[in-house]
Amino acid sequence: MDHASVLAAFDEQVRRSTRPDGTGAVYQADERVVRRIATDGAGGSGVFWSALDARTADDVIAAQVTLFAARGEEFEWKLYSYDQPADLAARLRAAGFVPEQPESLMIGELSQVLRVLGDAELPPGVRFERISEPSAVELLVGVHDAVFGGDHAELRESVRAQLAAAPELIALVVVMAGDQPVCSGRMEFVPGAQFAGLWGGGTVPQWRGRGIYRALVRYRAEIAAGRGYAYLTVDATEQSRPILERSGFERVAVTTPYIWSPGQAG
Repeated sequence: MDHASVLAAFDEQVRRSTRPDGTGAVYQADERVVRRIATDGAGGSGVFWSALDARTADDVIAAQVTLFAARGEEFEWKLYSYDQPADLAARLRAAGFVPEQPESLMIGELSQVLRVLGDAELPPGVRFERISEPSAVELLVGVHDAVFGGDHAELRESVRAQLAAAPELIALVVVMAGDQPVCSGRMEFVPGAQFAGLWGGGTVPQWRGRGIYRALVRYRAEIAAGRGYAYLTVDATEQSRPILERSGFERVAVTTPYIWSPGQAG
């Protein structure tokens, strides 16, 4: 994989996209940034692409802080390791942003992923279920809570909104052992792009080590291939990165959420 050309396409088709995502959030773009303005239940607000240099960076950062401060709203600046200027992370910290745990941006060519995962199957007695009704979203979010900790009420409302308004932009999958959800994940689609994004994949602790996560990746890869996508993307934790590397993905960058909130300002 040519990382430079794939990242250029990812930036143009995904990071710079302003297509509605079905949650009611509004995307705004100018020559310097693309930002997401969330509404109630639409997930978080933030800056997800920027084109800055040493001359413009501080003013653009200050303008975003001013905008969200006027709304009294926390927001995320999603920083990728190849974003410019090279000291953008330091400039964000100086402006009051707090970094969270970095993750690896993994990209896999779908044809390669499907080749590598050709033998990835669920263990006996376990099955996939697609979620298509908002009332069933609790199954997916319950696994998410168990795997990652905390209460993900915002995710619950965001996914329900997408299912109601734009179900074609999302695929929700739960792995069931009888009536018990043991693994879940979702996939998001940008119309007209080559990239489908895998999100939230995780298996509850007592069911790990049985190949369920790999099988879930393969299942979602088959969905994406059927819809004509060429690549899969994942923001991977250090726990899932080795599994993805063995599944045909390559680490192409590091992404770090920088969070600004009114309570941390000053």
